[in-house]
Amino acid sequence: MTFIEKLQKRWADSQSLLCVGLDPDKHRLPQHLKGKDYAFYEFCTAIVDATAAYACAFKPQIAYFASRGAEEELKAIIAYIHENHPNIPVVLDSKRGDIGSTAKHYAREAFVRFNADAVTLSPYMGFDSVEPYLEYEDRGAILLCRTSNKGGNDIQMLIADGKPIYQHVAALAAGPWNKSGQLGLVVGATYPNEIAQVRQIVGDLPLLVPGIGAQGGDINACVTAGITKNKTGMMINSSRAILYASAEENFAEAAAEVARETCQKINAARGL
Repeated sequence: MTFIEKLQKRWADSQSLLCVGLDPDKHRLPQHLKGKDYAFYEFCTAIVDATAAYACAFKPQIAYFASRGAEEELKAIIAYIHENHPNIPVVLDSKRGDIGSTAKHYAREAFVRFNADAVTLSPYMGFDSVEPYLEYEDRGAILLCRTSNKGGNDIQMLIADGKPIYQHVAALAAGPWNKSGQLGLVVGATYPNEIAQVRQIVGDLPLLVPGIGAQGGDINACVTAGITKNKTGMMINSSRAILYASAEENFAEAAAEVARETCQKINAARGL
């Protein structure tokens, strides 16, 4: 099963567009986990089990692990998801972007070392920096398009040939670059007008949408702008609001409640 097929099945089975981000911050872990060996693994797998019923995908952010030398915990967490929740795709958020020879190694890192179903990429070095990931024909590549941070304006909104750069990226992802049929785009929830523009360009291509929860993106606006005709097409990510719903030993239960509420709000916005 390809990444897109797995994601589509999960949308249907879970009736959820919520993507749960796994960004473990050493300083925000519950007190009883601080200082423990494999604390990230214990924390994240508890979050995974608690929120799986409400998740269409999980999105671990590699930097939170790599900065602490915890890559083996990340690998173990992804393996845990595949073993215990095999129907839920894992998107490795690494935002890689480098020349083709180097990209081959980054692709191997994402898809062989960590066994992710998809990976986030920066497209700004062009197609040869994306192409090595497409050699893994069943895996997904999700390109940065219109990101949720304010600094995204610096490049993504520059006008080229009468259109902003992010629209060129969308057209390339929906057209000549999508040789494997497994591309998607990152479009921030904080820019619903741009979400709508991207959706118009790319048809049913999946969108990874960060920016709700702690970043303040409006759920109703982004869902209205981004859903497809069958009311799917989005992985709406929430990380900190779910992960750190409680700093106590009930952190997993609190995370599950926030995930459930967020899923319900997203479903209400899409008329379910």
